[in-house]
Amino acid sequence: MNLHLQPVQVATGSDDQESRLVFVDGLLTAILVRLSAMHGADAGRWHMEAGFGRIHDATAPIFSDLDEAQTWIADQLSEPV
Repeated sequence: MNLHLQPVQVATGSDDQESRLVFVDGLLTAILVRLSAMHGADAGRWHMEAGFGRIHDATAPIFSDLDEAQTWIADQLSEPV
């Protein structure tokens, strides 16, 4: 499984604009958004704004960093269907 992150700006309607498109084997799988100061203690952490395919309905935790987010996505996709 090959994960690739592409930096983008997302119009979230708040200060949460720093984002990453997550591609798995060339397919867009998720959009991660870095939480701004308006999120208090979670500021600087990452949230899965959208998931596609097998992680579409997944309830993702708030991630401390992008490595943790990538590990979680890979783990979700590795689980048997």
